[in-house]
Amino acid sequence: MLKKLLHISVCLLLLIIPTSCDNWLDLQPQDGITKDKFWKTKEQVQAGMSGIYASMLAPSSNSITAVSSLGGNSLIISLFLWGELRADMLTTTFATRAEDLDIMNVNVLASNGITNWRTVYQIINYCNTVIDFAPAVLENDKTFTQESLNSYVAEAKTIRALMYFYLARTFGDVPLKLKATSTDEEIQQIPKNTQAEVLDQIVKDLNEAEPNAPLTYGNTASDKGRITRYTVNALQADVYLWMEKYAEVLTACDKITKSGKFGLIEGSRFFNAVFVQGNSNESIFELQFDRQRLNEFYPLFANPRRFSANAYVMDYVYTQDFTDDTKKDLRGPEASVRATDGMIWKYSGINATQVRAIEDYTAHWMVYRYADILLMKAEALALLNRGAEALGVVKTIRNRANALELTNENPDPSDSEAVADFILSERAREFAFEGKRWYDVLRHSKRNKYKRMDIMLEMVARAAPPDRQQSAIAKYKDFNSHYLPIYQYELQTDKNLIQNPFYK
Repeated sequence: MLKKLLHISVCLLLLIIPTSCDNWLDLQPQDGITKDKFWKTKEQVQAGMSGIYASMLAPSSNSITAVSSLGGNSLIISLFLWGELRADMLTTTFATRAEDLDIMNVNVLASNGITNWRTVYQIINYCNTVIDFAPAVLENDKTFTQESLNSYVAEAKTIRALMYFYLARTFGDVPLKLKATSTDEEIQQIPKNTQAEVLDQIVKDLNEAEPNAPLTYGNTASDKGRITRYTVNALQADVYLWMEKYAEVLTACDKITKSGKFGLIEGSRFFNAVFVQGNSNESIFELQFDRQRLNEFYPLFANPRRFSANAYVMDYVYTQDFTDDTKKDLRGPEASVRATDGMIWKYSGINATQVRAIEDYTAHWMVYRYADILLMKAEALALLNRGAEALGVVKTIRNRANALELTNENPDPSDSEAVADFILSERAREFAFEGKRWYDVLRHSKRNKYKRMDIMLEMVARAAPPDRQQSAIAKYKDFNSHYLPIYQYELQTDKNLIQNPFYK
């Protein structure tokens, strides 16, 4: 049903894709369509909601992974680059772009197209459109119920919250736009809100969405590819973890773990079930691609291969048992990475040896899966001085993966920082190349007013080229450098925007 709706939604997107202004707040149908003609029936609300999901799967502007001056990357390319480029698990190839190198080498300028947030704000504006205009359909279509309206609005608010959470963690302070922009006359130039204000709005949206988000749509594809109440809970846990509200993290995680709806896929089936087939019992929310709507990872990881896994991934993250080469972490070689050459396998492999053809790049993008819930819960437990419980959760994750004893740090359960460090290492093994590593390192580093800045600096020292190591460390000692600059085009078109402090 979801795939059918996404195809139908192309018609809606033709109406709402920007056509005249270049401002990132622009969402322009032909004048009057949104308010006066479109929002009349429940089917149009359904199409509007489907349009949001379609926009999350839409390709990059101009070419498969091009960064245009205005359009920017697709959502999944942005999420991958924002979540991995500044971390320590990628290495360059002959196809790595100059803009990639600049970010990896901590030489970030506002002219770097990777900092373009346009795609994310377009998705936010599509969410705002449904939130603002769908209620009017109650008057126009008597078969459209309040329950259905509440459900659609809950979906839209959750996706809006997810987009703002990425923006807040990537840029810090960002403009908070909560009303739809549908014509040239409605375009506003607005200043930034603080990260704290954005996070508060995210929490508000999620709290409002939770009671109205569906528990199920009645079929697996929709339950994994659309927002459910469990998606809301997963995002709540993630946001509260960032905000250092650990009791609230546990509450949100427990709503998922106690539901009985999810579980860890057995280790030998993990790669195939989660990343080749998709929509597994472990999945909570994933962006679903197919042959009609391919993901854009082929040129990134296969040909010409813009990135590879660096040596650190196999040598230290997963490591190898040199006394018995049959022993391996089932998340590592031929699951996340091809051990022989560092090819990122999670999205490129079909099995242990076969690479996807370009027309088979249909791997889904995992937003949240059950392992994430367990490790977020473990992190919260550790930081609430419940280390033994936290380590019990981590053991469950490691046992599923057949993790090597060489990577078992065996922290003292009474040492909350040591347990949290172990969990950070385990997250690297579990979520390699899923767009989470940078955010994980930043979250751990900034905890308790940057008490653990050593985590960030150790990562930078490990990842930076030797001739740039000291320069990179010096830059990252400034907390403001942990957020990307606002793309220069946005500053030119919105005079109320002020560049982030490190880049002034």
